[in-house]
Amino acid sequence: MPNLLFRCAKDVHRAAAVLAVLGLSLGLAACGGTPASSADDRPVVLTTFTVLADVAKNVAGDKLRVESITKAGAEIHGYEPTPGDIRKAAQADLILDNGLNLEAWFAQFVEGLDVPHAVVSDGVKVMPIGEDSYQGKPNPHAWMSPSNVQIYANNMAKAFATLDPANAAVFEANAKAYNAQLQSVQDEMVAKLSVLPENHRALVTCEGAFSYLARDAGLKEVYIWAVNAEQQATPQQITRAIEFVKSKQVPAVFCESTVSDAPMQQVVGATGAKFGGVLYVDSLSEADGPVPTYLDLMRHDAKTITTALSGGTP
Repeated sequence: MPNLLFRCAKDVHRAAAVLAVLGLSLGLAACGGTPASSADDRPVVLTTFTVLADVAKNVAGDKLRVESITKAGAEIHGYEPTPGDIRKAAQADLILDNGLNLEAWFAQFVEGLDVPHAVVSDGVKVMPIGEDSYQGKPNPHAWMSPSNVQIYANNMAKAFATLDPANAAVFEANAKAYNAQLQSVQDEMVAKLSVLPENHRALVTCEGAFSYLARDAGLKEVYIWAVNAEQQATPQQITRAIEFVKSKQVPAVFCESTVSDAPMQQVVGATGAKFGGVLYVDSLSEADGPVPTYLDLMRHDAKTITTALSGGTP
């Protein structure tokens, strides 16, 4: 993942490229280059990644058409928008993003578009990143707590009501029903992880993307890097993880689906800990994969963590 800090030279270059693509895209529209209109005339809501799209579909029901800019399995932080993405965004009625510096590309993506957008993390109690050069910056992975996603759902319902006032009551009712499911998953996750032995209550991952989950479940979070960067995993970061796993005798370690697990395999080789499995954070899987919905993602991660840290086979 590209560095989430603002890097002036790169951002200026990227902004120029996006604006150039935007000009091309709008030119294509003027020349009839856009696809023929669909028979589906519902307002279109575009989200930045698949997790948000799934939550939004639950809140929207059948009243809105919800799509994700990025596809299943995509790495969200450093995504490079395509001309097709910008054409699609220009035709959307509403764009939703996570905020908290997650989508480093997003501000430039919407800068030239006359499309309203809403930040779905507004109102979440933000946890700061605690280490490295990112110390004090907000940890953007707030959706890794179902309790936070209840706030996301409520924010979506409000944004949808502004977009489609006639169905405001439907969106509110859908959000309420989905929030009940989120609470059930939250309670289930905490119950699963509460059975771990005290000396195994450590979650060691590649990226520090699990702060909110670890907080909810009472786990100690340790990671190789704070946020995914262009040059991942320095020797010092790997050494720090190795020392922690050895000193605490952590039985298993993990990595995320959208990054290489090679650095964590070095930790496994140096400590004898098991590789506990792949965790999902930034993206859902395809429909026939292990985490086709957000609720599936949280259940999968809780089960994977509990099984591995309890000594089970990943």
